[in-house]
Amino acid sequence: MIQKIETAKTLLEALPYIKKYTGEIFVIKYGGSAQINPELKDKFAQDIILLYLIGIKPVIVHGGGNKINEMLQKLEIESEFVDGMRVTSEQVMEVVEMVLGGSINKEITMLLNMHGAKALGITGKDANFITAKPKSNGKYGLVGEITNVDAKVIHKLLEEKFIPVIAPIASANEVNHPGFNINADLAASKIAAAIGARKIIFMTDIVGVLDKERNLLDTLTEAQIEDYKADGTIHGGMIPKVDACLEAIHGGVEKAHIIDGRVEHSILLEILTSEGVGTVIKKS
Repeated sequence: MIQKIETAKTLLEALPYIKKYTGEIFVIKYGGSAQINPELKDKFAQDIILLYLIGIKPVIVHGGGNKINEMLQKLEIESEFVDGMRVTSEQVMEVVEMVLGGSINKEITMLLNMHGAKALGITGKDANFITAKPKSNGKYGLVGEITNVDAKVIHKLLEEKFIPVIAPIASANEVNHPGFNINADLAASKIAAAIGARKIIFMTDIVGVLDKERNLLDTLTEAQIEDYKADGTIHGGMIPKVDACLEAIHGGVEKAHIIDGRVEHSILLEILTSEGVGTVIKKS
């Protein structure tokens, strides 16, 4: 009986958040272990279905760097790195599109549909809804910088009760152009801002942003982030992650969340409980 009462308390704790967020759009950047581990994949799908059923409108943006690396090795296609970024040749771009827009995108879509959703997988080339130009004047080959997101495409899918599952590949808006490979975090931020998302959630393989003593920083403002960058608290791979969060905030998204996708049901714990499990970033 005690366990049943605790379950009821948990449900009641979620009620204010359900009321608050029903009808709102949440963009979820899906990556890390949650995208690889079979059990975590299943928990992720359950979380998305629950959000969907309580009236939240999830939009999924995914990456897939590890699988791209595996496929390039299988096909014995070499690629060089500049400034830590893979230069995307036309040959590499073919693999990127095959892996991201093909196997990974369809796997996620099928998983959600098997759990009872109405998910639809797309890339930015579909309906030309993401267009881009070469990043740094082509220094990185076909790595792109987004120039436009046609929000109408996503809104139309949401109106039809679909869960969009988006692979970060953009159109060049040119005939016979192979398209552009887009950083998934930045793609998620641009999409979230363009479609008027209430929240953006980045699933990672860390608990969130940590201080120098490795304690979780549960809330951060833009000013605090700049201070932590300056003193080296935020460094390395966390810098582009928080920059993507700030880009979404500047675009009108209310809050950005960095959560640990290795924790089962981390999305629900972050959104529907008072304590949360990750770092929340807001403008001020």
